[in-house]
Order: sequence, then C-alpha cells, then structure tokens
Amino acid sequence: FQAGYGGVVVLDEAAVRGITHEGGTILGTTSRGNPFSFQVTQPDGSVRTVDRSGEVIDRFREMGIDCLIAIGGDGSLRIARDLARRGLNVIGVPKTIDNDLDATVVTFGFHTAVQTATDAIDKLHSTAEAHERVMVVELMGRHAGWIALFAGLAAAADVILIPEIPYRLDRVVEAIEARWSRGQEYAIVVVAEGALPVGGEASYLDDHAGLKRRLGGAARLLSRQLRERTRHETRSLVLGHLQRGGAPTAYDRIISLRFGSAAIELAERGQFGCMVALEPPDVKAVPLADAVRHLKTVPARGDVVRTARAVGISFGD
Repeated sequence: FQAGYGGVVVLDEAAVRGITHEGGTILGTTSRGNPFSFQVTQPDGSVRTVDRSGEVIDRFREMGIDCLIAIGGDGSLRIARDLARRGLNVIGVPKTIDNDLDATVVTFGFHTAVQTATDAIDKLHSTAEAHERVMVVELMGRHAGWIALFAGLAAAADVILIPEIPYRLDRVVEAIEARWSRGQEYAIVVVAEGALPVGGEASYLDDHAGLKRRLGGAARLLSRQLRERTRHETRSLVLGHLQRGGAPTAYDRIISLRFGSAAIELAERGQFGCMVALEPPDVKAVPLADAVRHLKTVPARGDVVRTARAVGISFGD
C-alpha cells in the first residue's frame, strides 16, 4: 500500500533491490489515513469524521489479500491492532525514530536519528567553544526522550532535558555557570521538544491557522531564558526533520532486514495479530495489543540516565 492505507503498489525483487542503504521509504507515508476516523469534506465545506474501516476490510477481501503488514509507529500500529480485532490478517513491524513502542527493545529508524543528531551536536562543540556560547539544540521527542538522551550522551552534552525528568531552570543555570567557573566557557544543552519545567508544560508552536497545536519552540524559549539568567551569549537550533532523513546506519539496515524477514515468516505460518519485536538475541512475535498498550518512555532511574549523571551531565533536576 502506497501512502499508508491509501493505495496499492506492486512490489517485486526488482522494485526493492538496492533500497537497503537508502533513507525514507519507497512506500510513502501518511498521517491522515485512519480508516476508523476518516475525515470527509462535505459539499458545504465542513468536515465530518466517519468510520470507514468496514470498507477497508471489505476491499481487502474483494482483492483476495492474504495479509496486511503494517510498518509504523504507535498510531499506525493502533490502526493495525483495531483492524486485526475486526478479523483482518495483520502483522506489525515497528518503525519510529522515537523508539517509544513497547514490547520491543528498539525500533528501526532510532539509531539513524541518534547518529544524525550526534553528528550535528559534535559540530556545534567547536563553534560554541570558539565564540563562548551556550548552544541549545532541540531534538524530536514529544513524550519520550530517547533521542535526546542517547544523542546528548554520545555527543557529550552538558545538559539533557527530557519529558520524563521535569527540570528546574535554576538547576540548568547552575550547570552552565559551573562550566564557566572551571574555565570551560561554553556549553551544550540538548532539549527534547516535549521537555517541560517542574510544574509547567511543554512548549507549543503558535497556532495561527486554527490547526491542532504542535509541540515546538523549546530551544528558542530556553535559549532566551538562559540568556536573561546567565548573560552569556546563547543560540538555539532546531534539528527538526533532518533526524528523519539520510542514509540508515548499519545497525538500522540489519534490524530492518531482520524485522522484515521475521514478518514474512509469520505470514507464511499464518500467525497474525502480532508485531515483530527485538527481544535480544532474537526477533520474536508479540501480540499487537501488547505493543501499543503502553508508551515506552525513558526510565528516570535507568542505567542510561545514571551513566549520563556519572559523567557529569545535568538533567536540570
């Protein structure tokens, strides 16, 4: 299916040959194709939400499709779970850079996003040091701070702010001033887009078009606050969709091949209603319902956070 649940595309060996090293997806994608909540524009211009899942299932059966392999994150796999509950043969494959799907150790796309973010932060160290600046880098992560945590740790950030650990601005200021007092007159602050201060809320972009509010602006807001509190020169950078592009890392190439191979094996065995998941050392099948039951967030007292603290990184708490 090309562009989500919107249309069919024929895939054969020729169509997929050589795609392992390419970023993106030859299948396209969509975030607006939920058949259980499909938006239909009426003649008067109004929009009505209808359930068209029955039509989807009927069309699948008319076309003689044996199985749907749904590749995506929490939203896509919730749709897959609901279709499976209505009797469709469905298998899920976990794909999201956020790494927030439960029941699998990792989702493909995450390692590549972390590498991209790490490379960007590495480059900021030299300019931050040369100009004695505080660089505030905003990374993706609405509800889970996996990218910010891993990239911040790998790139030796001074402060990492994630949704799972509410921060205090004064503690962030203390961490920055401590560097200046040691003669290290620059700092790198990594902030997930969904990070929030203690007792506050995450930053949202202005809504000028009446659209749904979107998380964003965390780096810009924090940069301004730090400039006012420390009097140091600050700059903010939003890495944005660069995290979603580029050639996949070797790890992501291999894990995606393993996931794909496992999904085909499940289809051949007629084992549906499952998602392939990494449970080291193997890729196994888990119920789709388990995969999307909970959002997988960063354990605030987990070993990765403890490691970051051990090397002197502040979480602003």
